[in-house]
Amino acid sequence: MTYPQIKITGDTSVAVVFGDEISADINQKIRAFDEALNEEQIEGVFETVPTYCTLMIHYAPEVIRFHELRDRLQAILAVSHKAQKMNTIVMEIPVCYGGEYGPDLEYVAQYNHLSPREVVQIHTSAEYLIYMLGFTPGFSYMGGMDERIATPRLKTPRLLIPAGSVGIAGKQTGIYPIDSPGGWQLIGRTPVKLYDAHRDNPILLDAGLHVKFIPVDESEYKRIENRIELGRYHCHTYVKEDA
Repeated sequence: MTYPQIKITGDTSVAVVFGDEISADINQKIRAFDEALNEEQIEGVFETVPTYCTLMIHYAPEVIRFHELRDRLQAILAVSHKAQKMNTIVMEIPVCYGGEYGPDLEYVAQYNHLSPREVVQIHTSAEYLIYMLGFTPGFSYMGGMDERIATPRLKTPRLLIPAGSVGIAGKQTGIYPIDSPGGWQLIGRTPVKLYDAHRDNPILLDAGLHVKFIPVDESEYKRIENRIELGRYHCHTYVKEDA
């Protein structure tokens, strides 16, 4: 099958499909195309949503018809689907691992024949690409996790998971932005507010961003939590130029 492909997904949406697997290369092409599409400012297109392999495009058919939109998208694809290297933006997220903050850390360690300390060392050694957001506002699906700590979801999901909980599900890791049900294995928690309705941009993380988890102890967790409440804490962010 040849990619990218434009597929009708509803009366007011289309999807541009870039592949059929989860990969950083495909994600980079999606990001590049999304940027190019936003720069075009096509009248009638009001939202784009990146996923693992596609970019979903929502549009108003009374403003632009499907065949017109398809032609515009194909023109953009002709010059943008061969994505150029983009700088990697990394945000550091402090996490307190284990105990009440990460009740499943011991299980993840036992499942993978590791110690809890080894799980934390492995989990904090990578810079994770956020492929997409979903499930709840700002829930981040991150790829690039080491398979040595991959662990299946819970057989029975929890009814309530505290906001900021960091979890593992299979080969993915992610952060719960709000209190919600969920079935991921919880290994830690961050005091950082990933969703705050009072911010200009309520959702802190975004697709295409990379996350680096920084281990902190409970006292540092509470210190950061206090600084956040006072509006005096901001996550350290840095840019890496890709080779």
